Amino acid sequence: MENRKQITEDIPTGREKPCVKVFTGGEKPCTKELSGRFAGKVITGIDNMEAWTDVLEGKKVGLVTNPTGVNRELKSTVDILREHGSLVRLFSPEHGIRGDIQAGEAVGEYTDEKSGVLVFSLYGKNLSLYGRNKKPPKEYFQDLDMIAFDIQDVGSRLYTYLSTMSYCMQSCAASGTTFLVFDRPNPIGGEKVEGNLIQEGFTSFVGPHPIPYRYGLTIGELALLFQKEFHIACDLIVIPMKGWKRNMDYEDAGLIWISPSPNMPTVDTAFVYSGTCLFEGTSISEGRGTTKPFEMIGAPWLTAYDLADLMNGKKLEGVLFRPVYFTPAFSKHAGKLCKGVQLHVTDRKSFCPLKVGLYLLDAVKRLSGENFSYTKACAETGRPMIDYNTGSDFIRTHEFEPDTVYGEWCGQAKEFLVRKKKYHLY
Repeated sequence: MENRKQITEDIPTGREKPCVKVFTGGEKPCTKELSGRFAGKVITGIDNMEAWTDVLEGKKVGLVTNPTGVNRELKSTVDILREHGSLVRLFSPEHGIRGDIQAGEAVGEYTDEKSGVLVFSLYGKNLSLYGRNKKPPKEYFQDLDMIAFDIQDVGSRLYTYLSTMSYCMQSCAASGTTFLVFDRPNPIGGEKVEGNLIQEGFTSFVGPHPIPYRYGLTIGELALLFQKEFHIACDLIVIPMKGWKRNMDYEDAGLIWISPSPNMPTVDTAFVYSGTCLFEGTSISEGRGTTKPFEMIGAPWLTAYDLADLMNGKKLEGVLFRPVYFTPAFSKHAGKLCKGVQLHVTDRKSFCPLKVGLYLLDAVKRLSGENFSYTKACAETGRPMIDYNTGSDFIRTHEFEPDTVYGEWCGQAKEFLVRKKKYHLY
C-alpha cells in the first residue's frame, strides 16, 4: 500500500536486538476521526487490512485465536487468513478455538471442524496453571514464518490469554519466528491502572509478569511492554487499530461484545472481574455456574441482606450492592442455594474493582466465621489460588485492613502508570 507508514524501533533484550514494527497504515490513523460507514466506530487490527496484507504475503502463518477473533462483520480471523492463503496451523488457548471448553479444562490437539486446519493446544496438562513447562515447544513454531495473535482480552492480569501471549512470544524467540498481534480495545479503558505488582515467586498462568491487576493497555501495547521489560527477544509486529481512544469503554468503540470465555458474558462482567475474581481462591462462590458470573458472590451460610447493608454502608464509589439468592449449576456449591450480593456498577469512571473486592472479601470473612476458608493448592509444588491471584501470600496469611492494603497497592499502580506510557500507541 502506497500510504503505509512503517515505524520501526529497536528494543534491547537479552540477545541481539529484535525488530519491533508497528504498521500504522498512515500518519497517526489511531487518533484520526473516521467517517462514512464506520463513523464513530473503532477499526480493530484485523480490519486494518492495509496494514497487514503485504506483511503476511507468502508467509506460513500459525494463528492463536478464539471466538473473539472476528472482524467488524463477525467473520472469523481463521477464515480471513485462510482465504488470504497464509494460514497453515491453529493454536488453541484456554476454552478452545470456538470457546466450547469450560475454565480449567485441558484442551487437546484436534482438527477445526469448519476450516479443516490442525489445532495445537496451548492449554494442556503441561501448559495449565500449575504446569512447570508453560512455554509451547519451539517445535510447534519452527517451521512457520509467523505466529499471529487475535484475542480480545478483558483488561485484567488474571486472564490467562495474557500468559498464552507471553509464552508464545518466548517460544517465537527460541524458534526465530515472528510474532504478530492484531490489536483490539481494552474493554475497560486505557487510562486507569489499579492494583499491586506480583512478587517474586508468585508468578503463574494467571500472572506471568509483575504488572497490576488493571494495566490500562491494549493487547498490542502489552506485547510491546512484555518484550522490552521482560526481555523476550522475539521479532514483534503490532497491527494497530484506527479510531480508538484511551478513555473509551468497550461500548464506545461501536463493536459487538463476544464472550472471551464462558464466564465473561458481558462488558459489565469485565468491569467487576478484577475485584470479585479474588473469591476464586476461597470457599465463597464467585457466581460460576450462574448467568452472572463474577457479578454475584455468595455462599449457603451467608445472610444476603446483612452483607448488602454492610457493603452499602461503606459508601464505596461507583457501586451499589443488592441482596441476591442463586443456585450454581456447577462449580462451588453446585445445586445449593447461595446467599450474597450482586454488584451493580453505577459509575464506571469512579468504580475501583480491586478496592471493592478487598472490602467485600474482608466483610465476607467477618460474616462467615469458621465457614470461610482459602482453597488449598491444586498441586504439591503449587501455591493456593488466592496467592496467585493477589501476587503474594499476604492476604491469606494476615488479618488485613482493606484501606491499608489498597493504599500500598496504589503506590505500585502509580509507578506503573508512568512506566506504561512508553508503550502507548493511541
